[in-house]
Amino acid sequence: MNMHFEGSSNVTLLFDFWDVRGPAGMVLSVFVVLLLTVIYELLKVWKITIGKQKQSFITHPSAPVSFSPEASCFAPVMKRQEGSSALTNSPSENSLAATENTAATADTTAAAKKSWLLHCLQTAIHILQVTLGYMLMLCVMSYNVWIFLGVIMGSVLGYFLAFPLLNHI
Repeated sequence: MNMHFEGSSNVTLLFDFWDVRGPAGMVLSVFVVLLLTVIYELLKVWKITIGKQKQSFITHPSAPVSFSPEASCFAPVMKRQEGSSALTNSPSENSLAATENTAATADTTAAAKKSWLLHCLQTAIHILQVTLGYMLMLCVMSYNVWIFLGVIMGSVLGYFLAFPLLNHI
């Protein structure tokens, strides 16, 4: 195997079945490598985006809902009966407190589950990114100038297209 770059149109990339012989095969291979590199850059941005979403769940958990008897539509109805007041058709304070705690616990549990799912998705994207990165590195190690330029141009194009999306998140 050559240990210097050459501009030949004959190269074997990654697998025995990806054996390039001729200019048409080289153009197609460079295009495929360019697309794989653009996907690699998009995966980097997607992983960062999911990390930001996950961080927002961790730093801003859902706040528990508090009930105010004055402002609530479920406020106790006061009835005057012969100089005494009685609460009718309203839950007791204990049951309201239990409802508040249950709602806060449900919100926290839902946020933790969503954070866990985002973490699993981020891990899967990381696995794809590392695998694709090593495959692209092995393509470059074919020491073919055209494949190397395909990886470089794909990285430039992917960065140009993907990283402005981070400002909109």
